Amino acid sequence: MTGHGSEWLDEEAGPLVRSYALTRGRTSPGTRGEGFEMIAIISTVGTAPFSSPNVWPEHLAILELCARPLSVAEISAKLRLPLVVIRVLLGDLLDVGLIAVRRPKQDDRPFNEHLLREVLHGLQAL
Repeated sequence: MTGHGSEWLDEEAGPLVRSYALTRGRTSPGTRGEGFEMIAIISTVGTAPFSSPNVWPEHLAILELCARPLSVAEISAKLRLPLVVIRVLLGDLLDVGLIAVRRPKQDDRPFNEHLLREVLHGLQAL
């Protein structure tokens, strides 16, 4: 394809949109400053108004996907977007209350040294 706009189309990959365009140059998720672990579970709790200037097609795609709870990593894979982009978009949705996040529990117990040694020995035996 040649002509105006052809620089944004790759015949094999389809339309090219840079990550910073999808996140409007932002690299951290939302105003709360919370990160999204790859295994955090995201679910939709509201619907976005289509007329809102802050709702992009990618936001709507996330809301549609998360009608059934999915992990952050699964959302990234299904939408074929980098994890950093998904985290920023999730931050936007969390800020306006359209998603709920179930984060993995933090285990305050120290690592079991005996278990780690057993794993190490098992790996070395392979």
